[in-house]
Amino acid sequence: MTSISARRPRRNMNLAKNTNVGILIPNDFQCPISLELMKDPVTLPTGITYDRQSIERWLESGSRTCPVSNKVLDKYATDEDIIIPNHSIRRMIQDWCVANQSFGIDRIPTPPIPITPAIAVEMLTKITSAAQDQDRNRCGILVRNLIASTKKSERNKRYIEGAGADHVLATSFEVFAKDDSVVAEVDSSKNVIFEEILLALTLVFPLDKEALRHIGSPESLDRIVSILKFGTIAGRLNAALVVKELVSSGKECLGGGTQGLVQALTKLVREPVSPQITKASLTGIYYMVSADEKLASEFAEMNLVSLLVEKLVDLDKSTCEKVLAVLDRVFGSETGREKGWEHTLTIPVLVKKMFRVSAMATEFAVSALWRLCKDLKEECLIEAVQVGAFQKLLLLLQVGCCEITKEKVSELLKLMNGYRELECIETMDFKGLKRSF
Repeated sequence: MTSISARRPRRNMNLAKNTNVGILIPNDFQCPISLELMKDPVTLPTGITYDRQSIERWLESGSRTCPVSNKVLDKYATDEDIIIPNHSIRRMIQDWCVANQSFGIDRIPTPPIPITPAIAVEMLTKITSAAQDQDRNRCGILVRNLIASTKKSERNKRYIEGAGADHVLATSFEVFAKDDSVVAEVDSSKNVIFEEILLALTLVFPLDKEALRHIGSPESLDRIVSILKFGTIAGRLNAALVVKELVSSGKECLGGGTQGLVQALTKLVREPVSPQITKASLTGIYYMVSADEKLASEFAEMNLVSLLVEKLVDLDKSTCEKVLAVLDRVFGSETGREKGWEHTLTIPVLVKKMFRVSAMATEFAVSALWRLCKDLKEECLIEAVQVGAFQKLLLLLQVGCCEITKEKVSELLKLMNGYRELECIETMDFKGLKRSF
């Protein structure tokens, strides 16, 4: 028997805080692995009973032995064949909880039926049927059940993914999207099923090519853009995550027009809803501008450069890295560079962010500056030298950087060397660095 004091409540036990009475948990009710009260007792062929969550983690780690007896389990048997629910122990535990309610102990709920491959297939078949029938309410209920099951355990998630959840969900999303005649209007009631499907999709990443084709269709993209603009906070986040998954898989996955997507993502950066949404949007933009110079120009035309440069002044490390990465790629287009040259803060901010953020930020800042200066635009080179870029680049060579960045640093130093007399930064102690380059 293990004693638990109400003054020192353990996990999974809701004990009254105003009692000094100790609670004794019968040994048979404790999981041999976690040593806590079992909520879903199951028994192995060895006769030892464990809490389902604990023994599933043990088996998922690759162990095929009974933790207590150390006996080898059948390696060819499925987990469903090995793990047998112990209803008798579970009912005894529930009775014990009821008997000790006066001490603040809650009765453990009856656990749901665990997912099997067959059940996973059945759940997805019902979702497909509901989508084909255009039954949004029934499909919504089924998708919510799927989400709950997916979150319940890694094993459930594995079975649901294996049954082709990404394909079914993406196809259902497209079916409902095609049914909407006007997708750009704000209609929260219509968005519900879409937001639920997007959440479910984020739980089964990565998506296969077929799923990407359906979620990237023109109709699906129109609805995603609508959610990015008008959806709930959670809906916008999941839409941004799906866009990131979509565009990171290649430009060919964007079956529809990108103009609406460019506008929606830019708006989410301009008018941040949450840090998570901002970061997901920036990552999506990064993959889009990396895949197509035309898209980089489109984002530049949306004044994204000006927006990001001004935001760079005060950002956390992770967001700063993403912003610099996007700027680097946008400057790969002529329009992007023109927008960068026009903004008075571009060069000073890039030079400032070369150090004291992270190695990744340094690489992107150097690359962005290199893209701006390599066209031998004199005003750009002069301004870079005046704000201390030459000294910082020299220092960067001394402290070390990756080979690609080192090549860009060397090229920048050569370009700026003819303007060194224009330096007007404060004197700094760079011993041995003021040498002819």
